[in-house]
Amino acid sequence: MTKDEPILTPELLLRAYAAGIFPMSEHRDDPEVFWVDPRRRGILPLKEFHISRSLARRMRRGAYRVTLNADFEAVLEACADRDETWINAEIRQLYTALHRLGHAHSLEIWEGQDLAGGVYGVSLGRAFFGESMVSPRSDGSKRALAHLTDHLDRCGFTLFDTQFITPHLSSLGAIEISRAEYHSRLHEALQGDADIHGLPLCEDPYSVVQRRTQTS
Repeated sequence: MTKDEPILTPELLLRAYAAGIFPMSEHRDDPEVFWVDPRRRGILPLKEFHISRSLARRMRRGAYRVTLNADFEAVLEACADRDETWINAEIRQLYTALHRLGHAHSLEIWEGQDLAGGVYGVSLGRAFFGESMVSPRSDGSKRALAHLTDHLDRCGFTLFDTQFITPHLSSLGAIEISRAEYHSRLHEALQGDADIHGLPLCEDPYSVVQRRTQTS
């Protein structure tokens, strides 16, 4: 999308998610945004999130805080602050606007006052579309995903879209499905409603590990 074309709006972005597509840019300084509808889609089954023994030990040690929507812009900026990123200025503005509208959310892991890990994405119906994650400290993004999948599951979400599959996500239980199957699961998830604020965020790592271990 160039400057001569219509500017993307949060409303258009939500319609795109409902249709199964999402925006990307080639790099941070690229002014253009393009739509993506992968032939193979990554999803993270909420009840099958895999917590390894080492991650479980790290979580049980605690010494960190977990928050929901405490600093969305910090997570977004941390995700964009990389040598290679698809998050350009327009995408940052769009997701900040979606956050203000209550559709984009972040989960933060804190060690002291420092951001140790985080993930952000978009909620629509019973679907959560994971956009990006960051891990400034050891296992920061893994801890963030463990707490987020636990929270989404407890709040009634049924689909966690990861867009693509990476070895990192596969190790946590993510799988790859066809475009047709994804659109079928998305259609079903959009038939109902889930509220990410429907239940308080569980801040106890031990309880999250126990629940995720029992359901995975």
